[in-house]
Amino acid sequence: MQTELAAEFRDTADGQEAEAILRKCVHCGFCTATCPTYQLLGDELDGPRGRIYLIKQVLEGKQPTRSTQVHLDRCLTCRNCETTCPSGVQYGHLVDIGRKIVDQKVPRPAMESATRWLLKEGLPSPLFGPAMKVGQAVRGLLPAALKAKVPAKQDAGIWPTTQHARKVLMLSGCVQPSMMPNINSATARVLDAAGIQTVIAREAGCCGALKFHLNDQEGGKANMRTNIDAWWPHVERDEVEAIVMNASGCGVTVREYGHILRDDPAYAAKARRISELTKDLSELLPDLVPVLKARVKPPEGVIAYHPPCTLQHGQKLRGGVEVNLRALGFDVRVSLNEAHLCCGSAGTYSVLQPELAYPLRDRKLGNLNQLQPSVIASANIGCITHLQSGSGVPVRHWIELLDAAISAD
Repeated sequence: MQTELAAEFRDTADGQEAEAILRKCVHCGFCTATCPTYQLLGDELDGPRGRIYLIKQVLEGKQPTRSTQVHLDRCLTCRNCETTCPSGVQYGHLVDIGRKIVDQKVPRPAMESATRWLLKEGLPSPLFGPAMKVGQAVRGLLPAALKAKVPAKQDAGIWPTTQHARKVLMLSGCVQPSMMPNINSATARVLDAAGIQTVIAREAGCCGALKFHLNDQEGGKANMRTNIDAWWPHVERDEVEAIVMNASGCGVTVREYGHILRDDPAYAAKARRISELTKDLSELLPDLVPVLKARVKPPEGVIAYHPPCTLQHGQKLRGGVEVNLRALGFDVRVSLNEAHLCCGSAGTYSVLQPELAYPLRDRKLGNLNQLQPSVIASANIGCITHLQSGSGVPVRHWIELLDAAISAD
């Protein structure tokens, strides 16, 4: 795809990266077949190929419109198109650049701007935890749309205190400790059972994805620098063997710190090292299976597993959870239909684009329920919360199921 960038973009870092990405695109259209929004809407501009053309036009100097902004907003950034693309187009990076430029040129309606500001400032705020407690206390009185975003109160259980020679850092996350605290404590208990100590750097907070993908990219980068500063003393002293993510949405972002901060002279090298050390929790499973196998009593019934887009497309990690849980005796099954498609959660997407997010959720649940599961499992808090809002079947993080199976010993 040939392009001639406008002068205002030609020599910028964003412009040069976008031009390099655009050169790879051959307009084949394979991506369209696996794009969730194209599947729902059937509009070329609501698929990757159409959005790439919109971004290309903007970079060539055409003035974007509110329609341009809406089509880019509708993208889930699930990166399914990247998995499908035979040319290796890094669409996720390109759409971040496109959204940033379009938002600079197209003002948003006041209510929409206010909603996006509340999400990016409120969810990582220290006030989110107390607000969630209030919401959970009156959950039964909440309107259905709000109740869907407030999970029932969860007991986190006991955090292990045994010291181990093997240590890993873990990001608590911004909303996970308040919404589903058992995910973090279950992670610590399972790793403890395998002789690995989980270390939390209290100064670390939101991974940066929330603000970055709501087009406050500088705010997102500030979150990233805060986390690097919190983790660096442990890394510099060589105290930890990995930085573990049990939320795949955070994982895909932290793995890209090196790319996002590559032009920051103070943080580029540190960010690259942090990305190199980052692992999804599922990547530890092959080492955990032989250690834990004798202690695990797997539950009866089918576990329907939904692999998040951030895991299978963003981090390119496929099959690890189901293969290793099966090795531990769990009856884990992945839907035979559309397992590659997004569930519609996508961070704040289900709040900002409910008319698309909920049909995608129901479509995903329809395929998962064909497996007649006793429980649905996933690997990202956003997916878990979104799926649970439409499911009578319990939806859990897979690490919680493994923790319960060990605890039953």
